[in-house]
Amino acid sequence: MLKVSRRKFLTGSPVAVAGAALGDVIGARELSGWAAKPASEPHINFPTEPRDRLAVASWPFRAFIETPTNLRRDRKQPGMELKDFAAMVAQRFRVRAIEPLSDHFRSTDAAYLGEFREAVEKAGSHIINIPVGGRHSFYDPDPALRRMAIEDAKKWVEVAVALGSPSLRVHVAGVHNVKPDVDRAAESLRQLAGYGAEKNVVINLENDDLLSEDALFLAKVIEKANHPWLHALPDFCNSMLSGNEQFDYEAVTVLFKHAYNICHVKDSEVDEGKVFRIDLAKTFGILRASGYRGYCSMEFEGEGSAYEGTQKLIDASVKYLSG
Repeated sequence: MLKVSRRKFLTGSPVAVAGAALGDVIGARELSGWAAKPASEPHINFPTEPRDRLAVASWPFRAFIETPTNLRRDRKQPGMELKDFAAMVAQRFRVRAIEPLSDHFRSTDAAYLGEFREAVEKAGSHIINIPVGGRHSFYDPDPALRRMAIEDAKKWVEVAVALGSPSLRVHVAGVHNVKPDVDRAAESLRQLAGYGAEKNVVINLENDDLLSEDALFLAKVIEKANHPWLHALPDFCNSMLSGNEQFDYEAVTVLFKHAYNICHVKDSEVDEGKVFRIDLAKTFGILRASGYRGYCSMEFEGEGSAYEGTQKLIDASVKYLSG
């Protein structure tokens, strides 16, 4: 979802590190009506109709989202509150699931979360995942900083509970002059996944950064952690930023082996003026071969209008999921 060049934007954001007041988390739990029922593994009743399996992410619409922490807002474009995003998606795209980015939240206090959830439900929609940034690394050599990464993510688990989201995507931040460490990351994420299990919230890892979130590294972390509530979020095109098309397909293949409820659909990305493209039909073939039954979230990243690009991805996804 977010390339290396976008990490400075996210990790410096007060919302991305849960710096905005979480408010009374007990009140947030109460407004959600979600009781903590620890389970040995997640059980989501996924829809089977192709269109019902689709979601739309808020990231492609960052130019329109009104919130103090959205540094990508384009004032030349009409504004939109995140609370209104679900209604727009339902009306324009006939899709009832959304994936709101943590940085697009105006607040994380109980009152705002209650208003947000009410707006989503009024639109006849639901949240299927919340992508969350993070300043601290799950594999930092300093145990205190690893603990901070875990605690920051736990706050967003509470947000997911309040909004009825079944999962989070957490960011595995890099550490200057430190190579990604499977053992440290696995131990930290095993603890976080345990907390997620207590709250019925799946923890997902995405191939979002070519170094700290390399697909093969993430697969090793998931296998090492060996926790049923820790899964992968395969992004169709992020690994293509390496410039190696075959590596991208290998990355998607290995992550779909560990995927559960969410993947990101895109056919291209633009990075520093260069366009990277993948074969969408081939990538959906990898999805089908893996037996994946979860949601496919549209995360348009190409050239042109986010609205038109998202519609094209929706049309293609319905076609390939129907095959």
